[in-house]
Amino acid sequence: MTKHMKSSISIILILISCQIFSQTHRFIYDVSYKKDSTSNVLTIENYILDIDKSEILYYTRDFFIADSLISNNIPFPKHLKLNTSSIVSHKKGTNTFDEYDLIETTVLKLSKIETQTWKLTGEQKKIKDLVLQQATTNWGGRKWTAWFSADFPFQEGPYKFHGLPGLIVEIYDDQNNYKFELVKSENILKNTENQFIAMSKQMSIPVTWEKYNDIKLKYYSSPVNYLKNGNSGDQFYLNDGTVVKPNNYREINERLKQRIKKFNNPIDLGTSIKYP
Repeated sequence: MTKHMKSSISIILILISCQIFSQTHRFIYDVSYKKDSTSNVLTIENYILDIDKSEILYYTRDFFIADSLISNNIPFPKHLKLNTSSIVSHKKGTNTFDEYDLIETTVLKLSKIETQTWKLTGEQKKIKDLVLQQATTNWGGRKWTAWFSADFPFQEGPYKFHGLPGLIVEIYDDQNNYKFELVKSENILKNTENQFIAMSKQMSIPVTWEKYNDIKLKYYSSPVNYLKNGNSGDQFYLNDGTVVKPNNYREINERLKQRIKKFNNPIDLGTSIKYP
């Protein structure tokens, strides 16, 4: 566990005593992962787990930043890229999880019952005054080790991990593809809806896995055509500033296809698209 996490534990413990009075319990995780499973390069991002009395939301911190910016009439920075596939929600007390994915202007909603069969190992470790217990599971084609704390009265964790007798503080797979690590805890007394998440949920289209898979494969077959939709004229820009013009359509299209195929390492390997 990192020094940043250790220093945060004392803050977390102080907040435990007043959790019952807050509307939303917010837990912020550092998530390190490999976009490409064949590479050792790690991407590190912040994700937020919000737990209120009826719903649990897991989403990238970019949504929180974007909501704060627009609420204060501040322009978006160029590097900020919102991706709805980072939104996972489920109702408290249920095992049905909704995941949202954006294909250009369309938000697709996948609903699935998710459970993990946990094995408590009996191992413990102590960070400051917080005692963590170890549990393991095989889920999504990976072997996972989790450390949870029964001091938190939530059977929740990052992404779709849940069902332990306490909050999952840390979880990682045995191939070092993904690691989730709690770094901060907050209590939100005033529960304000995130408008980007609300908008994504409102405009989403429920699809089956088969339909979702078909749409992703069609997008892969010609990503430039999908990106061109809604752009007038013969040229348009990618998020990284690349100018796409008729004379480089083929080149850009192949580059995007290679990127999609290379960065295909989801948390749940069962949702990995088999690109040709």
